[in-house]
Amino acid sequence: MTPESATVEWVAVAPLAELQRRKKKQVEVAGRAIALFLVGDRVFAFDDTCVHKGRSLSRGSLWKGKVVCPGHQWTFDPETGRADDQDDCQPVHDVLVVDGVVHVDPRPRQIS
Repeated sequence: MTPESATVEWVAVAPLAELQRRKKKQVEVAGRAIALFLVGDRVFAFDDTCVHKGRSLSRGSLWKGKVVCPGHQWTFDPETGRADDQDDCQPVHDVLVVDGVVHVDPRPRQIS
């Protein structure tokens, strides 16, 4: 799959090197705040506003491969957006890295 894919209008948001230094970054995609996280060698994207208390996830941290909200320390699976021991699910976005540039699908992924 490439950023030119007809089914997804990928948006280039940041150089991968930036994430490799800081492990997280807030970007804007189609008017929506998105939190990027580098977990191992994979990039994940969440809606930046936490579903629980509205805090900015990009101000949170990574712990044991999970995204931790700075508000009430809810932990989210970076792949699915599911919160540990909670019913809530954080909206996630598909990510593609091409030639060292991170691209995000502006539409949240549907999790079943």
